[in-house]
Amino acid sequence: MHKPAPTEYSIHELLTLRWSPRAFDRNRPVPREHLLALIEAARWAPSCYGDEPWRYLVWDRFRDEASWNKAFDCLGETNRKWVKNVPVLMLSCPSGAFERNGKPNRWAQHDTGAASVSLALEAVNLGLAVHQMGGFDAEKIRAAFAIPAEFTPMAMIAVGYQAQADILEDAGQKERELAARARKPRETRFFESAWGTPVTLR
Repeated sequence: MHKPAPTEYSIHELLTLRWSPRAFDRNRPVPREHLLALIEAARWAPSCYGDEPWRYLVWDRFRDEASWNKAFDCLGETNRKWVKNVPVLMLSCPSGAFERNGKPNRWAQHDTGAASVSLALEAVNLGLAVHQMGGFDAEKIRAAFAIPAEFTPMAMIAVGYQAQADILEDAGQKERELAARARKPRETRFFESAWGTPVTLR
């Protein structure tokens, strides 16, 4: 489904086309070279001191269904309703400390988010869709996959090809899939010179 963002100012098409669908084609695998391209896009994201604090776990249902199912079981009930059709799941995990000196890295989550956005934009370029989720049991997935204590399970990421909204069984999810895209007013989120003073054209 084509849902470009209704932007106030012209931005790159990759940015306007990126959104988070829930309707995925269950029967269409993600080509391995495309998956590695997504990883490469994340790999080249910016990070504080070039530390690259992110780690990603990847589960491909077409290559290892048992591991994919184990990751799927860590999702919240609402997400399971649509993720059951997703061919690839990923988990982003930022480190809590700089690799170079072991000191706390308070920018790690920010940097890992930047890596995930890079991945999502490359997905648009390849004709794929990405949906990032917070609805999962972080401690359950940590235990299931032996994630070290210094890494935080941050976001589950669904990757695949879009399908028609009719595939969604939950009426509320289908309604959100078909709804027009919107954002909060720019002046409530972006300030200049002083807090609460909107950025303006002139």
